[in-house]
Amino acid sequence: MSTHKVLVIDDSKVIRMRVKDMLPPNTFDVIEAKDGLEGYNLIRSENPNLIMLDFLLPKMSGWEVYQELQKEYQLKSIPLVLMSGRKEEVMEKIPEPFEYFSFVEKPFDQKQLVDAIRDAMVKAKKHPRPTELMAAANNASTTIPGSSDLAAEVQALNAKVAQMQNEIDGLKKQLSQLIVFIKQKMR
Repeated sequence: MSTHKVLVIDDSKVIRMRVKDMLPPNTFDVIEAKDGLEGYNLIRSENPNLIMLDFLLPKMSGWEVYQELQKEYQLKSIPLVLMSGRKEEVMEKIPEPFEYFSFVEKPFDQKQLVDAIRDAMVKAKKHPRPTELMAAANNASTTIPGSSDLAAEVQALNAKVAQMQNEIDGLKKQLSQLIVFIKQKMR
């Protein structure tokens, strides 16, 4: 029985089956998703040990799935292999070197796939843990000259972001009211 779950998110059944066939037998339990939204939901419910993610997907793109993964440490620390036949499109969003995930260009062979998986497993361990980030921030504020100025600047920027978010929320409300008004006039 396999001990590792691999989630393969690709809109091509051929690619999903090819990845499944290239993995060592009886080592991985392969879960498949045909679009980004289904894949993201499976990431949250199945807790895979490895994610194979196509970059161009329906419903929720691989880029959007990647961005969602980056929001939570437990998700972004799952080894990730991005797959695409168009590396330049990936690099428009995420420039090389790929620090925390691996990339394999389609079409790929078994050796390239296995190498990408090994690389992804090593890179996933590089993500700083939340406690390490907090410790680094605390050390920086006590050891770097002028860091209190930096902290004040960050606080000011956070206040501006909150103010801008309030303004955006107000504009969204006004826009929805305007749409309702237009719909009523069109009747």
